[in-house]
Amino acid sequence: MTILDLTSHPVIAKYAVLVDVGYLYAAAGEVLLGAKERKEYRVAADELIQALQKHAETRIHGELLRIYWYDAARDRVPTVDQRVIAQLPWVKVRLGNLNARGQQKGVDAQIRSDLEALARHHAVSDTILLAGDEDMVPAVEAAQAYGVRIHLWGVEPPYGTNQAERLVWEADTVEIISADFLRSFFSRAPAPVPVVPATPSPAQVFAGRTPASIKPKVSPGQAAKLGPSRPRVEEVGEHVAQKWILTRGRDNIRDLLPGPLLPTVIDTELLIEAEKELGHSLRPYPEARVWLRDGFWARVYREFEIGVGVSSR
Repeated sequence: MTILDLTSHPVIAKYAVLVDVGYLYAAAGEVLLGAKERKEYRVAADELIQALQKHAETRIHGELLRIYWYDAARDRVPTVDQRVIAQLPWVKVRLGNLNARGQQKGVDAQIRSDLEALARHHAVSDTILLAGDEDMVPAVEAAQAYGVRIHLWGVEPPYGTNQAERLVWEADTVEIISADFLRSFFSRAPAPVPVVPATPSPAQVFAGRTPASIKPKVSPGQAAKLGPSRPRVEEVGEHVAQKWILTRGRDNIRDLLPGPLLPTVIDTELLIEAEKELGHSLRPYPEARVWLRDGFWARVYREFEIGVGVSSR
């Protein structure tokens, strides 16, 4: 009879990281900045996620399945930051609803559901749970019943504790993320943008471009394509901005200020939306991309009553 030697084939852990963003941000904002509301600070979320991923790699020697990022948005319409995060590799954004009072609804239920499902389907052997709510306890117990180890992470509190005692009891391991670890990713939000007539327009910002730098390249002997008109492209840019203000909300669009640069993800969405309205591609016309942004920012600046192209008295 042949005896299989398992010692030469060690079992490699497979793990997921589940992050309750509401808990992480609130706890970090309090200990680092004394902040009570998310609008009081800004977070370099992409860099924070990368740091958490690297930290997890030092704690569990195995294969990362993915990072689940549980957050909330009004009517579940993702914010600018959430759209950027959703593009990151190995990251799955899960959104609950944010009600009129700024309370998250449905986030805890999503965490519990995923935690149990991952365990039930044997998708992971270990789970890192960055959370603090006692509502997580039943899901933790269920996952453990399927053989999954739960590693609870918390944020260093300014005093006392910011995690439910029973949740701490039920976890297999517990670790507190220090304020020093988080400090570089959190900063106080800038003051609201004032109404300043001298604010330059996007057209002024891009005025330094030379004609040669914005002309489409044309091969020798090839006729240049007739591009779209500037007024039409700017009109479409304004229309897209108006639609986003209505569908994504003023608070979401305000996050783009002061401009005129856009995150790559949002700039790409603007281009795609514009091309749908125009019925043809703008990609062969670099100058049209500039006009599109001009129209977009013109509408955004009007929405927030920021003077554009107005001479100061």
